[in-house]
Amino acid sequence: MTDPAANQPTLLLVDDDAPLRDRLARALAQRGFAVTTAESVKAGIQAAEAAPPAFAVVDLRLGDGNGLDVVAALRAARADVRVVMLTGYGNIATAVAAVKAGAVDYLPKPADADAIVAALLAKGEALPPPPAEPMSADRVRWEHIQRVYEQCDRNVSETARRLRMHRRTLQRILGKHAPRD
Repeated sequence: MTDPAANQPTLLLVDDDAPLRDRLARALAQRGFAVTTAESVKAGIQAAEAAPPAFAVVDLRLGDGNGLDVVAALRAARADVRVVMLTGYGNIATAVAAVKAGAVDYLPKPADADAIVAALLAKGEALPPPPAEPMSADRVRWEHIQRVYEQCDRNVSETARRLRMHRRTLQRILGKHAPRD
């Protein structure tokens, strides 16, 4: 899918939010990518298998499943693909899962095209500078609980047992929104 005349790198954009997908596709095309879009896990996997792209931007939660399935298909089709995950449901557990699946970065929605391109083209293993405003202790605790909850396949009883807390206490914590940073 690379345009030989323009020598554009190929990019697959998978997101079920049509306005966001269309806006990002235009912005990424303006930044030199030959963009193909898909609106579902099924369409994303088909596009990845039909013409494995050099780059991909995949939403974590899609209408018909999990974007991590698309990442796995991309990795199977082309080992050197650089994938950035997007999500409106950011937490450490899903970020870790995305990186383990093969994503090079994980960005919260709404991410702008410049941040996506920077993540896609980043080289090396250099650590980013420390945050100007790091997470609060309450937020770190909440993130840890979310990670264990995800690792226990969203089983409240098993999560409570592993965290050594009362099941009802855990249910109250899970029912609340994340603390502010």
